[in-house]
Amino acid sequence: MYKHYKDISMKFKTIYLFASAAFITIAAGSCKKELTQANTNPDQITASQVNPNLLLTTVQLAYTGAPTEGGSVWVTKWGGVAGFIQHVASTNTGFYYGDKYLNNIFAMGETFQDNYTSAVQPAVELYQLTANKAQYRNLHQMARIMKAMIFEQLTDLYGDIPYFQAGLGYYDRIYTPVYDKQQVIYADLLKEVSQATDSLAENADKPTGDILYSQTADQIAEWKMFGNSLLLRMAMRLTKVDATTAQKYVTQVIGKTMQSNNDNAIIQHVLSANSLTSNQDAAQIFSQDSTDVRLSSTIVSNMKKNNDPRLPVVAWVAYGLKAGAFPRVADTKPADQIGLPPGYIIGGLNPAINLDSVAKDSLPKQGLGGYSRISDNLLSISAPSLILTYAETELLFADAAQRWGIGGDAAAHYKAGVIAAITQLSAYGPNATISTAAATTYFNAQPYNPSTGLSQINMQYWLCALMDEYESWANWRRSGDLPHLTPTDYPGNVSNGTIPRRLTYPPSEKVTNLANYNAAVAGLTGGDKITSRVWWDTQ
Repeated sequence: MYKHYKDISMKFKTIYLFASAAFITIAAGSCKKELTQANTNPDQITASQVNPNLLLTTVQLAYTGAPTEGGSVWVTKWGGVAGFIQHVASTNTGFYYGDKYLNNIFAMGETFQDNYTSAVQPAVELYQLTANKAQYRNLHQMARIMKAMIFEQLTDLYGDIPYFQAGLGYYDRIYTPVYDKQQVIYADLLKEVSQATDSLAENADKPTGDILYSQTADQIAEWKMFGNSLLLRMAMRLTKVDATTAQKYVTQVIGKTMQSNNDNAIIQHVLSANSLTSNQDAAQIFSQDSTDVRLSSTIVSNMKKNNDPRLPVVAWVAYGLKAGAFPRVADTKPADQIGLPPGYIIGGLNPAINLDSVAKDSLPKQGLGGYSRISDNLLSISAPSLILTYAETELLFADAAQRWGIGGDAAAHYKAGVIAAITQLSAYGPNATISTAAATTYFNAQPYNPSTGLSQINMQYWLCALMDEYESWANWRRSGDLPHLTPTDYPGNVSNGTIPRRLTYPPSEKVTNLANYNAAVAGLTGGDKITSRVWWDTQ
């Protein structure tokens, strides 16, 4: 069993507990009036004393995995999903099971366990705390949007999940929530984000706890673009299963989404003793196993082949690297970058999977030392999390235009998306800044071709979503397995040598919520396995 990392900073933990205490106080209102008066504590915290603006900060940070202090970020995101999608590879067969499709049930269920505590619970609290209160009109709509974003990620990973009853233990005494069908969940997510975005008002409150857009010139206008961009992403999940609904919402948001990289939804982490504010991708990879994970040969070879200007920004070969050692000696020259092939170990009796036995002249024979890793530009404690970007929206519009002829010109959206995806790296600081001229040169070398348009679009989405591994995997599945990835066939894999389609539920659900777990598993073709497909991922 993996240790849960749930020590939230005292400031935000206090706020969260205040909110919980407030609602426990409210729930007690059903007691007889005289009994309530007799037991009134003049020092107790009430709902009116809680500032929900600060809870919004917690919810936004929770989406990045920060409050979990690495549990799910480490073993689910990087140990599993990033390997599935071939952004990274490892010769480790324990925590890094993703590029070998091994059956690490505890690690795959970690995000489910962590998020219902660290993300879903505060999101539901914020939603309840601000409902039907005029002074929190915009804050409530932001709560609806963030809550939907959190649930979208969870259902994309697992399929059917507790949704309508989730987080309601304080209010409705529901401690074993039912698993709702993903089809029903998505219908409600689309409705919630659509209504919430339309309900944002310029003349209402300007939430101060917002770390996405509170410092912008027009916070509410930015949130409207963010909400509509999220709606576009949600709608495009239905590409294979419900094209009619997908097209309806795509059409609804035309002209209303992000217009440039200035509109990107970015959570800026900070270097401090407060783990809640740290970038957990960096914190966990550095502190736990910085020598074990490397960029995959799939992504490095693609960048090298196409002279991608992102390569020296995202990759480096670090010599003499030891866990926690500084300074690192880094080689960022594109020609020197070598990606680690997925599905290998070092040593062992089987030469077919021994990296040293297959390494040729083009590959280093010095363990992992000569293989490229993610650079410190992207992996630092203060590096930002890009949770939704203009580049993604443009590439999704390009996909919709190519598939259905809606949303504008596919080639124009594709070009805008490619250039934005490259130049958005400036969010990671001056060392990661790439000029528009360099991005345009890259685009001109491989212009849009309608005959291969969907492959081009979704290859660029896959490149753009490096560091956002859950999103990259979701888009790969919904697009029709684009870009085309060659799966590994590591001995003992549990996917029959195919790239996994979903994560399995945590074993703890068999103990704490068995009846509802069994009902959910019964609805999965093939059962609770990584080869079973979520509703929108039809064959």
